[in-house]
Amino acid sequence: MKIDELANSINGKTVGYDDFYLNQDFTGRFTLLNDATKGDIVTRHWVNGKGIEIAAGKNIACLITQNPKDGAVEKAEELNFPLIITDRIELANAYALKWTVNNYSPDSINIVITGTNGKSTTSHLIYHILDSAGYNAFTNTDSESEFNTLIDPMVSKLISDEVNANGELDYLVIEVSEVQGWLGNLMKNHASLMSNALSPKVGVITNIAMDHIGLVNSIDEVFDEISAVPKAIGDGITVLNFDDDLVKKLDSKNPFYWSMDEKSCDLYFDEGIFYNGELIIKKEDLPFTSNHFIQNILSAVGACINLNVDLNEIKNAVKSYRALNRRFAKLNDEPLIIDDFAHNPDGIRNTIGETIKLLEDNQKLYVVCAIRGSRGVEINQLNVEALVEVLTDDTNLFLSSSNDVVNDLNYVTPQEKEVFFNVLDKNNVNYTHFDNLIDCLSHVYDLASENDIILLIGAQGMDPAESLLENIL
Repeated sequence: MKIDELANSINGKTVGYDDFYLNQDFTGRFTLLNDATKGDIVTRHWVNGKGIEIAAGKNIACLITQNPKDGAVEKAEELNFPLIITDRIELANAYALKWTVNNYSPDSINIVITGTNGKSTTSHLIYHILDSAGYNAFTNTDSESEFNTLIDPMVSKLISDEVNANGELDYLVIEVSEVQGWLGNLMKNHASLMSNALSPKVGVITNIAMDHIGLVNSIDEVFDEISAVPKAIGDGITVLNFDDDLVKKLDSKNPFYWSMDEKSCDLYFDEGIFYNGELIIKKEDLPFTSNHFIQNILSAVGACINLNVDLNEIKNAVKSYRALNRRFAKLNDEPLIIDDFAHNPDGIRNTIGETIKLLEDNQKLYVVCAIRGSRGVEINQLNVEALVEVLTDDTNLFLSSSNDVVNDLNYVTPQEKEVFFNVLDKNNVNYTHFDNLIDCLSHVYDLASENDIILLIGAQGMDPAESLLENIL
């Protein structure tokens, strides 16, 4: 592949080069600037003149950006360094992903997982089943879902790192953000672009619900973004949630449905997991028995069945599974402290509902919720309305802006805080707000007795809670 071919493939234009560079072959891989070496290609949303100077000093093949600024073009021309400018950086990173799979993992069977809720746990569980069955598998899923996008070339870098370190892969298990954007702008068709780059044999769509408000403003827009994924899966199998009305509307060539209620589906739950009417995993063998975790298990089992993994291998792996961080994780016994990455309305409803089921006589429930910072008024209004919907009169609610632990990208604005207060006041819900997470956690821990339950929910604002609790418990 030559530099001019790359530019043409991503609708880019090249500056700062001469014919020598134009005709040079790309000899490295797609990666990040900090890790780049001679012959690599780097993509960055923006780059300035200093970045061009660093890239040229590393002798990389070229740099791709969407926003050259502060003398970037001039520095590229001065150093005779090829800089590709594209209007859509996601096209470059989708190209990088496809190229990486074709060159580093051409024989792997690839699986994509998307949806609003549960995709990280589902991806991690599929990976665990495959790994437990003895296959060489890779997943981009991490506890904070940081690496499931085309914002940067991280997935491409991780795949090439894995193959270089551990050899050829049997399976790629790739979590895909269902909706993605940058600086408030939607990366249209993100999930489709990323899925197409992988040519998956099996795809999983967990559910369709509201999140990422501002990037999308209606459930119809979320549906539109996800609806292109089955087309990317093509002749492969799409594992679908039969209980989600919007998922059922997706046009899939080869659907495989699972259900919590409908026993006519190939895979369903009825005090155990049944496949083709036969019990394959007993309820007591499930690592979790809350509804939303069982849904994740059904998605993962459905995917692995369609990968022809032995049913006994699936059963044994499910039985031994341990969840990702912040997925209904137990942080303490007395009082029982549960930490969950519930950060949108469905997640909040499910997690609080499951926690309420755990309550016994004379137990109190303390819910500690981190307001979502710098994500907009709309998503925070939907979140607080979900809280109002599921909280009982006996629940003790505490809010945190987490000013002590978040950066400026996750800072709670006055408007975001105000909408929380207004909705709770309007519905006569009592609450206590803390600016700092450490103060909130300390206060709630002091209030709770050993018999009570403390539930921690929220996204980035609650991520540091476990480490903070180490100094409180």
